[in-house]
Amino acid sequence: MIAPASSVSTTGFGSGHPSEPVVAHILSHLGVQRTPSPKLTLFQKRGFIAPELCTELIAQIDVTRRPSTVSDYNGDAAFRTSETCDLNSADPAVAELERRIIDFIGLDPAHGEPIQGQRYAVGQEFKGHTDYFEPSGLDFHKFCSIAGNRTWTVMLYLNEPDAGGATRFKAIDKLVHPETGKLLCWDNLRADGSPNPSTIHQGMKVRAGVKYVITKWFRERPWGFDEA
Repeated sequence: MIAPASSVSTTGFGSGHPSEPVVAHILSHLGVQRTPSPKLTLFQKRGFIAPELCTELIAQIDVTRRPSTVSDYNGDAAFRTSETCDLNSADPAVAELERRIIDFIGLDPAHGEPIQGQRYAVGQEFKGHTDYFEPSGLDFHKFCSIAGNRTWTVMLYLNEPDAGGATRFKAIDKLVHPETGKLLCWDNLRADGSPNPSTIHQGMKVRAGVKYVITKWFRERPWGFDEA
C-alpha cells in the first residue's frame, strides 16, 4: 500500500501565467526533457512515479470507469471512445500522486481540477483536440465561467499497451509513446494568455492491450464548476 501523503502546500504560481516561473520550476527537476519547439511548451519526465503506484491507480480506474464525453460535440460519435473516471482525492494513492504533481509543476493547487483517469481498450482513441475550451464554443460559459480556461496539463502513462496508444502532437509532428510512470506536461496557452492551437494532440488508437493514463488540468482561477 502507498503511505498517506503529507498535506499539499497551498502556495504556488497561481494559474501559471505568466509561464516563465513555472517553466523554471519544472526545469529545476532532474531528468526533465523539454521539446525544442517555438510552437509550444512541452516537457517529459520518465519514471515520474513508481510501477507500484501505477498499479494502484489502474485498479481504481477499472472500478469506476464510465464512457468519456466531449464538450462542443461535433457529431462524430467516434471522436472520443475511451473511458474516464474521477479519482477520490481522499485515497492515499491519489493523494500521493496529487502531492507529487504539485511539487513538480509548482502551481497553486487551488487552481487544479480533480485528477481523472482514462482507459483505452483496443481500437479506442481520442482524435485531435486541444485541452483548452474554445472561447467561441457553445459550452465555453458552462465550463469556464467560474474557473476560467485551462492553463497547464499534466498527463501520466500508467502502463505500456502491447501496441499503439501514442500521443501525437500534430503541429510539431511529435509522437510520445507510453511508458509506465512517464509524465507529460504542457502549457495550453500562448505567452499572452490566449489559447495555443499548436497544442492540438491525439490519443492514437490502441492496437493491442489496454492503455491507462492520468490527467490533471489547471485553470486561470481557483477551481469551481458551473453547470448553469
